[in-house]
Amino acid sequence: MELSVVVPTLNGRERLASCLDALAAHAPDAEVVVVNGPSADGTTGMIRERGDVDVLVEVSDRKLNVARNAGLSAASGDAVALVGQDNAVEPSWTEGVREALADPDTDAVTGPVHRSVRAGVTTESEESRTIDGRDVTYFDGGNVAFTRETIDAVDGFDEYLVTGGARDCAHRLAANDYDVEWSSSVCVIHDDGDEDDDEDRDWGWKYRALAYRLVKNYGPRPGVLGRTLRDATADAASNAADVIRGDQTPSGWIGSGKRVTASIAVGCKDGLWSRLRDRSNARNPSGLSARADRAVELYDWREQETPDEAVEEPEQ
Repeated sequence: MELSVVVPTLNGRERLASCLDALAAHAPDAEVVVVNGPSADGTTGMIRERGDVDVLVEVSDRKLNVARNAGLSAASGDAVALVGQDNAVEPSWTEGVREALADPDTDAVTGPVHRSVRAGVTTESEESRTIDGRDVTYFDGGNVAFTRETIDAVDGFDEYLVTGGARDCAHRLAANDYDVEWSSSVCVIHDDGDEDDDEDRDWGWKYRALAYRLVKNYGPRPGVLGRTLRDATADAASNAADVIRGDQTPSGWIGSGKRVTASIAVGCKDGLWSRLRDRSNARNPSGLSARADRAVELYDWREQETPDEAVEEPEQ
């Protein structure tokens, strides 16, 4: 099995270096494809100075799903993994991926993401749900591997989405009867770095993405709207408590509610339009095959000869 590892990155030079160090140590035989950009922290120079990156793809779009698809296009392996720039694979990761995907009944594999907290380390567990008769196994988009056939069948990731691309892909895998295995060996360590935990800024896209992927994948059913409204109501109640405690202003709470309501409406409309544009089980009109102009620069070191490989022509 030829394994390719795609690492999307954006302004995360130090964490990316740790991620690549772990891949060099624990997946030395894997093809490593880094998709960068548009970073402004010297990431390109750092990568070009390393000897363990096979392909560097520079993109101008900040969307994570665009970077993922650009990496999938450049990868040549018959198995392709996605590893986040802030994740470091553990020693068991490569063997876990190879062992899982060697099983003909397994189409994709994911595993735990270990996160450091004050009390020690917290670990994610398997998350699955049955929706409209489909058993959907969710995965972290920064720790997953697919057979090439599998990710091509769902046409990669949906580039419409700013957030929720991995969950959308999980729904589409389930629609195509692809099996996602959970393996405790396929584990990574997550570096939170300087991440901002304020989720309020993402509320608009959170609910736009939720409504979009549910309508796109399951149609405009009452249950879809009900699920979206239940989540929105729960968040509204939680933030109402912040208003009572004085942690948020009433005007801010009302503004957030209006933004969520508008985002749900837009997500439903766009999800229905996407469902009509692609009526196959792939449900991905903005996927991998939709465009070929993602890369603005490509550095490919796979075909370069090393000094030991070069053969000097004899003098005539």
